[in-house]
Amino acid sequence: MTKEEKGAIIEELTGKFNANPYFYIVDAGGMSVAQVNSLRRMCHEKGIEYRVIKNTLIRKALENIKGDYAPFDDAVLRGFSGVLFSNESGKAPAKLIKDFHKKSGKTMPMLKGASIDSDLFIGAENLDTLLTLKSKHELVGEIIGLLQSPAKNVVSALQSGGNKLAGIIKTLSEKEG
Repeated sequence: MTKEEKGAIIEELTGKFNANPYFYIVDAGGMSVAQVNSLRRMCHEKGIEYRVIKNTLIRKALENIKGDYAPFDDAVLRGFSGVLFSNESGKAPAKLIKDFHKKSGKTMPMLKGASIDSDLFIGAENLDTLLTLKSKHELVGEIIGLLQSPAKNVVSALQSGGNKLAGIIKTLSEKEG
């Protein structure tokens, strides 16, 4: 591969890392061609892009984007690396990996590291944590629901107890008179 080709790949990767706030780096070494094709098919169905890329090119592309990805150098960017790009959901690639493990009966691809809005998760033990992450939209929805809950309770109490409240006030005013 020529220097110009490497530069073009690094530039393309830099753009992908900037455009996709969620990406996972996995070790897919030891997978058969049929398994890799099955993984690619699942990725395509879920709208996730999967690419096998040299570690040095990944490292150079990560150096070009905002954020500190130095922890990936020693622990993640070793051996055979594939990158799962997702711009929709931070947990979609984790769910895909877990589903693939169930379907194939193997533990490959194995999570080496993930970046979720520039927060780094290193190691396969974080796969279950990544599965439980909520998206920004889910969190905003929960907060709105929590904020609306007290107001809804007051309105509901006033509406359901409106007749009772009027009756109590009437009874109290009659007692005083």
